[in-house]
Amino acid sequence: MSRPWKAVLFVVLASGIVAGALYSPRLYTRLTTPDASAVTPSTRVRRGNVTFTVNANGALQGGNSKMVTAPMTGSQSLVITELAQSGELVKKDDIVLRFDSTDETFKLREAEADVAETEQQVVQAEAEAAAKEEELNYELIKARGDLRDAELEARRNPLLAAIVARQNDLALEGARDRLAKLELDYPARKASAKGSIAIQTAARDKAKMLADTAKRNIDMMNVKAPASGYINVERNTNQNMMWSGMTLPLFQIGDQARPGMAVAQIPDLDHWEVSAQIAESDRGHLSVGQSAEIRVVALPGKTFHGHIKDLGGTTGSPWERRFECKLSLDDAAPELRPGMSTRIVITMETLKNALWLPAQALFESDSRTFVYVKSGRGFTAHDVKLVRRSESKVVLTGLKENDEVSLASPDETSDPGKKNEAGSPTKAVAK
Repeated sequence: MSRPWKAVLFVVLASGIVAGALYSPRLYTRLTTPDASAVTPSTRVRRGNVTFTVNANGALQGGNSKMVTAPMTGSQSLVITELAQSGELVKKDDIVLRFDSTDETFKLREAEADVAETEQQVVQAEAEAAAKEEELNYELIKARGDLRDAELEARRNPLLAAIVARQNDLALEGARDRLAKLELDYPARKASAKGSIAIQTAARDKAKMLADTAKRNIDMMNVKAPASGYINVERNTNQNMMWSGMTLPLFQIGDQARPGMAVAQIPDLDHWEVSAQIAESDRGHLSVGQSAEIRVVALPGKTFHGHIKDLGGTTGSPWERRFECKLSLDDAAPELRPGMSTRIVITMETLKNALWLPAQALFESDSRTFVYVKSGRGFTAHDVKLVRRSESKVVLTGLKENDEVSLASPDETSDPGKKNEAGSPTKAVAK
């Protein structure tokens, strides 16, 4: 080969080596850097009918339950000494609940002693009144006799000296005054004696009333079943402690209950209800009469039907508010028992021919609602309008059917350690 051609070949080879050296880092980077669309989980926009439901856990209980309550006594708190177990079958008028009656027994013994004492005081007052009346009668008889004697002596005045006659007149006037005074005081003194009897009688009646009240309270301490059925013990809300995030314990022996407080209930097995706690966000989508499917955990394979009977008030902490929902069971079964756990599915509505995505594909940030749509080899943020949201699905507009959408932030999947800048759409959390 001639020298000119060798020079040309050398220049070509040198140029190739330089170009390869310059391109090889980019090639290496392309080969070693994963495609964002390849590592980011994605899904496609679908069109169809979307049914929105509310799922909740509940507990089975009899409808029209007969409550077993603590008796209304003068005590501030009552101590349980005997209590039937939840699920125990009881008959009407069986004793299912007992309270400590020590205080009432002491009151009964004290009242009975007062009754015996006041009975004797009444007898004494009656005897004293009778004696007082006899004494008054004697004084009246004596005063009338003295008056007659004074009148007889006064008749002799014309035959007697003037001074003696004057003495007789004075004696007659004194006898008349004494009799008049006795006759005037007689009703008051007799009433006073009867008043003493009335005071002692009232004290006796009061003692008897206290004794009867104590007996009645002792009888009330033994609470009987108002109806036949399976007893269901209530949870003890009479607690002086915080039970944040915990379930209150059931009433048990040794616990205290306030007068009138429900300790247990005996459900009506012909009418069943389900009590559930529903998230506050679903409250506005429910109404009385909506149908529901109910599955009892202890009876797998069986599905019961019911409807919403009542929507109660909200409870719980400010960051997790829930409200009580009661559902009536339309089709009962003999094997159902109070307290059984249930799974509830309440159908709210169905949107037909709607575009929907999994809920984790939707992002929100700074009043923006958007998704990440496939664009080339990556994903870009695309604003959409949210129509309806459930726990697992979102119905929206602003996309086309079969559009590929990311299920996570592309920046987080490509570089998990990277921190997004404030205000960046990728900083939003999937809803």
